[in-house]
Amino acid sequence: MVPAFSFSHMGIYAADLARMEDFYTRVLGFTVTDRGDLETPRGRVYLVFLSRDPREHHQIVLAGGKPADLPFNPINQISFRMGHFSGLREMHRRLADEKVRDLYPASHGNALSVYFLDPEGNRIELFVDTPWYVPQPLRVPMDMRLPDKELWAWAEREARKQPGFRPVEEWRGEMARRMNSGSGS
Repeated sequence: MVPAFSFSHMGIYAADLARMEDFYTRVLGFTVTDRGDLETPRGRVYLVFLSRDPREHHQIVLAGGKPADLPFNPINQISFRMGHFSGLREMHRRLADEKVRDLYPASHGNALSVYFLDPEGNRIELFVDTPWYVPQPLRVPMDMRLPDKELWAWAEREARKQPGFRPVEEWRGEMARRMNSGSGS
């Protein structure tokens, strides 16, 4: 039996990030929840996180760097929220057994994730939320060999090291106020 999970958010590469951010905030009513640079295997990428739901840190991630003449898939990733950490652990085991490409467990502070490529090279993320908020982007490699209790203690220590660490409920309250005030940025 495959553990239950649900669709959560997606990332989109953009050629004109400012125009895309304007459209998603002004036209579609999303709020910018975080933004920043992240070093990736393809080089530095600037990310803008967007949401219309204060319970969701982001529903869409805009990633700069889409080339005018597109030689790769413009979808940055497809993400699925797992029902429980035990399901994430089970899926990591199954994916390792399947020998998927680029299997990469990571903590984002606000989520514990497992990334991998599907057979055609699309990046997939399976994740569980944590009870913490830290500004994004953040990615810390995670050792799935640790027992649950040790892994969660490690994840909390790593999250607490980050400037802006706080309980996720505080962050959600602030986002709810911002979203209700119509202040998109």
